[in-house]
Amino acid sequence: MTPDELSLALTDALRAAVTESELSVARDAIPAQVKVERPKNREHGDWATNIALQLAKSAGVPPRTVAEILKARLEAIAGVSRVEIAGPGFLNITLDAAAAGALAKNIVIAGARYGQNDSLAGQVINLEFISANPTGPLHLAHTRWAAVGDSLARVLRASGAKVSKEYYINDAGSQMNNFAASVLASIKGEPTPEGGYPGSYIDDLAHQVLTEHPAIRELTEVAALPVVRQAAYQAQMADIKETLEAFGVHFDVFFSEQSLHSSGAISQAVDRLRAQGHVFDQDGAVWLRTTDFTDDKDRVLIRANGEPTYFSADAAYYLSKKDRGFDQKIYLLGADHHGYIGRLKAIAACAGDDPEHNIEVLIGQMVSVNGARLSKRAGNIVELRDLLNWLGADALRYSLGRSPANSPLSLEPEQLQKASNDNPVFYVQYAHARTKAVDRNAEAAGVGVVSADFAFDASLLEHPTESELLAALGSFPSVVAEAAKFREPHRVARHLEVIAGAYHRWYDACRVTPQGEEPVTDLNRTRLWLNDATGQVLANGLDLLGVTAPERM
Repeated sequence: MTPDELSLALTDALRAAVTESELSVARDAIPAQVKVERPKNREHGDWATNIALQLAKSAGVPPRTVAEILKARLEAIAGVSRVEIAGPGFLNITLDAAAAGALAKNIVIAGARYGQNDSLAGQVINLEFISANPTGPLHLAHTRWAAVGDSLARVLRASGAKVSKEYYINDAGSQMNNFAASVLASIKGEPTPEGGYPGSYIDDLAHQVLTEHPAIRELTEVAALPVVRQAAYQAQMADIKETLEAFGVHFDVFFSEQSLHSSGAISQAVDRLRAQGHVFDQDGAVWLRTTDFTDDKDRVLIRANGEPTYFSADAAYYLSKKDRGFDQKIYLLGADHHGYIGRLKAIAACAGDDPEHNIEVLIGQMVSVNGARLSKRAGNIVELRDLLNWLGADALRYSLGRSPANSPLSLEPEQLQKASNDNPVFYVQYAHARTKAVDRNAEAAGVGVVSADFAFDASLLEHPTESELLAALGSFPSVVAEAAKFREPHRVARHLEVIAGAYHRWYDACRVTPQGEEPVTDLNRTRLWLNDATGQVLANGLDLLGVTAPERM
């Protein structure tokens, strides 16, 4: 019996008690699905719920009275071995071995689908992250959101949401002119202009531009700059995409800021917001009255000289997302972007949306890598490309994904390169590789290979380490759902470590292959199901983090 199945059984029991007048509870007070959790002390049972305490006030009776009514109904459910009332009204539920052990076979049959849920079904989400300027290579500051953003998209999709991963290319404004001027200066053998970009990557881009446009030196600066800007921009974006590909991060949409300017989307956005009643003219400029929606000051959309502001592009971009059918827009921004939260929510409100529902801004804190060297190409940054070459995509993604993004993080390269239990990614990947080794050994020893008709007796999985492992495997779907709900993919990583620990303890205590001349029994075959179930859950979880599940280590 899975946690979800038990939750539904609890919900059904509660509704039946209300229908049959055992309990007098308002219908809207009954949750859609009663939540069950693992008790901290496993001696208190397999699962626990505080639903009796939640409903006591609505029922007008003490919590233990509610618990007694539910206890009688739960004990009649197939697969429930024992129900005990603890404290003021907690229900501790113990499943019989067969009901608990059946989970192993169900997981193997479900395969890659195990862990998926429909908690966010019907939600259509635009998830924007990284959005680095295309004026240089991706670096350490972008790395955390690359890992967390991609993993967040995966858990959102696993929970039933439709998600579009989007990269907003900041390819408009003065920084692009400075970028082009820097590349052109390198082409001409001149020093980097004031406000320009240093680093040997500029020289590399200059070489590429010169190869594509060998006559560029013969043009005037006015004529050359647009050519250099476009060619260098395309080359730098190709580098960014290549680096992301190596990191296992794929975007559904690369959205150009410049397209908002060239398509007239900004002026159209101003007209639409004016029609909503939030645009006003003052001192020759066009303003958005964002103070109506908790922003600290009103924002200029169009300057007095007729030039649109960066904020106007933000507004047009938000409306673009809305027009493309995204009910929810999630922005993943860096630690220095706290000030954007109020203005982005104000844009949503001015556009007629609910800023508490239609837009969500997540702020990530800084990450550092001890001993990381500054990039030789970029001069003053730590490049993502160098980190990948140094630590590898798996170690980097897992270590970035296992901590809350809103907390500062310092990575220890020496630890991440260790083949030991001190290295979290090794600990989890090794557990998966060990399940595959057990499979190979079981086949060689004549236990067999798990298949649809392979012997399985769930009641045989009664060792304490098997109960612990099954409990951890059974919690996986709810962990995925909570990771999606709270936008915290690190919950998946931490739970994989719980599963890995439970598996290693089970491996030490329970044999799958018989020793010596011992015959192969159904216990060996049933344990092989549990082994394969563990391997499947570890693989599913690692995939949600964008990390590989090796078969050998």
